[in-house]
Amino acid sequence: MRFVSLFFALALAGAAHAGGVDRLKAFIAGAKTAEADFSQTVSDKTGRVTQQASGRMAFARPGKFRWDYTAPYEQVIVGDGVKLWLYDADLEQVTVKSLDDVIAGTPAALLAGDNSIEKYFILENAGEAGGLEWLEATPKNKDTSFERIRMGFKGDVLVQMELDDFFGQRTTLKLSRFVRNPTIAPSRFTFTPPKGADVIDE
Repeated sequence: MRFVSLFFALALAGAAHAGGVDRLKAFIAGAKTAEADFSQTVSDKTGRVTQQASGRMAFARPGKFRWDYTAPYEQVIVGDGVKLWLYDADLEQVTVKSLDDVIAGTPAALLAGDNSIEKYFILENAGEAGGLEWLEATPKNKDTSFERIRMGFKGDVLVQMELDDFFGQRTTLKLSRFVRNPTIAPSRFTFTPPKGADVIDE
């Protein structure tokens, strides 16, 4: 899956006039659902852009989320609360994983999980840069793909997220048309493999 490690990056909003950690905690306490458009860029350790993608995301806490990639490839990533479904339309392939096996120590645990965020992350305010106020989250689980996760707030909305992996790559997500606590049909967070698709159950 071309973007399999990136689905965890989700939108968030928090309380104004607070540090990044306080904003995150306020969001976790108050936001049950969210939707946003996203644009995603992956850069290597030299800063060269190697991938670009865009689409629409949604989540419902705890543990349910959906990423619909529309460009440059059609992909769907769904967490239904129990399993993680990864569908690549070009490959006609669906990969299924246990959600518990992949969520700990990732942005999904940070944002779409339960309230025990400090069980999985070391949270620190990271000051201001580029007109944004930043939070840095370091996973306690060393098996995760991410070395650190940075979230940049403008006012009471997170507009940018940076995920650094252990290979020197940085994934940058920019969010727009963010909607907090919309009504989302439960069917958005279910997935049925298309007829004829190969299903790989891990």
